[in-house]
Amino acid sequence: MKDYADRMTRANRDRSFKNRAPRDASTVILLDRSKGRYHALLGRRHDRHVFLPGKFVFPGGRVDRSDGRIPAAAELRPDVTDKLLLDMKRGKGAHGARALALAAIREVFEETGIAIGRPYEGKPTRSPNWKDFFDLGLAPDLSVLHYVARAITPPGRPRRFDTRFFAIDMTETGHSTDEMMRPCDELDELVWIPVEDADKLDTQPVTTVVLEELAERLARDPLLTAPAPIPYYRWIRDRFVRFEI
Repeated sequence: MKDYADRMTRANRDRSFKNRAPRDASTVILLDRSKGRYHALLGRRHDRHVFLPGKFVFPGGRVDRSDGRIPAAAELRPDVTDKLLLDMKRGKGAHGARALALAAIREVFEETGIAIGRPYEGKPTRSPNWKDFFDLGLAPDLSVLHYVARAITPPGRPRRFDTRFFAIDMTETGHSTDEMMRPCDELDELVWIPVEDADKLDTQPVTTVVLEELAERLARDPLLTAPAPIPYYRWIRDRFVRFEI
């Protein structure tokens, strides 16, 4: 096993900020294998942001209170729900797991325009955060999300998140990259990069570590269909520790 936890520990030595509880967040690693090897989509955060200015990140963000109530065209697979429920610190059981997945899909759409959904003829939601998504005639498709990692920001950092990382092949989204991908207020540049080349961009260590872990899993299981342990990084006393769930 590589020294993933040690690398993340060394990058988080400054913990001089006021402590706060981590907030639930989720993100999606969009994967494109049309070029023969997997590429992942990352976006560059605007320099004006207080948190991680100029850093390349996966599309994603915090869970909104309304996310768990949004109708879906297809629900999470039971194995994904079960993994999300392990050591869940906030949320209401399966409802909380569902909210994490829906937040990831909403954030991807807001930040890139890529819709992870299926045609939907049911009653649309009244949530303003989801209006543009449902106006496409789609509802979110949770069944195509693969749960691949979890990490909690250590105490003493300016922002703290309990982030779940999902992955999805671009062939399973509701719109193609060429049709929909666009920068937004959060991300001023979107780039595709080979999964194994993440360290060539200005990223946070957790981003690089998650991609390296994912690259190892893809080498064993290119379609992410086989059961696999989920790497889970938590700060224990004075360092990151890697668990598996």
